[in-house]
Amino acid sequence: MKIVVLVKVVPDTYGDRKLNLETGLADREASEAVVDEIGERALELALSYADANEGTEVVLLTLAPEGATATIRKGLAMGAGSAIHVSDQGLRGADLGLTAGTLAAAIRRLEFDLVITGNISTDGSGGMIPAMLAELLDVPHATGLSSVEISDGVVSGSRPVESGVQQVSANLPAVISITEALPSGRFPNFKGIMAAKKKPLEVLTLSDLGIIADDPEAASSIMLTVTEKPPRAAGVKIIDEGDAGEKLADFLVENRLA
Repeated sequence: MKIVVLVKVVPDTYGDRKLNLETGLADREASEAVVDEIGERALELALSYADANEGTEVVLLTLAPEGATATIRKGLAMGAGSAIHVSDQGLRGADLGLTAGTLAAAIRRLEFDLVITGNISTDGSGGMIPAMLAELLDVPHATGLSSVEISDGVVSGSRPVESGVQQVSANLPAVISITEALPSGRFPNFKGIMAAKKKPLEVLTLSDLGIIADDPEAASSIMLTVTEKPPRAAGVKIIDEGDAGEKLADFLVENRLA
């Protein structure tokens, strides 16, 4: 069984998050880069299965800036056997289409049985990536899973829906995405940290994958402008002098809220 786990290097959730008004992209220098927590949960699912099933290979895959190598090695320290780091200037500000196409091209190079991703990242919130990957790889997918069971040739699980809980399953190979209902990632121990330094970490570019970032034949979205969110205006203060109800009613009518 070969499991590919998608992880994303994101600005620390607890750090400063700023937008570069010149590029329209997140300022990744404003806070420490970390592996997204949902990606760690996806990796934990794969590692837990590998712990119980000898011969399972867990491969990390990430699309991240050049300087993210040290962060990626945390996943290797947790227990993944190898990692693939896709890094190219042409991916700067990539939309979901280019991102999914690039990741799919990297996955096709592997004889995978299962791809595990988080349901949504904490920076770009690109929650459609798992479904897009499945479409591009021409395999079934099960998304938004709050419980997962991997068995011979099948992956199954449950996800909450409006009317209750839905049970789903898919034949392998397949793509699944998980939610924060799955267990948190394990902490790397000293042995794992030392071993991570010697584990394979392959760095690929767009040319290695046969991807053209500005392909005129491909549909893509282009950001035209970006502006900073305007400061919040002060609200209207109503002082009760026995007529607060009337003033409030007048305010609602004036602003077409009633």
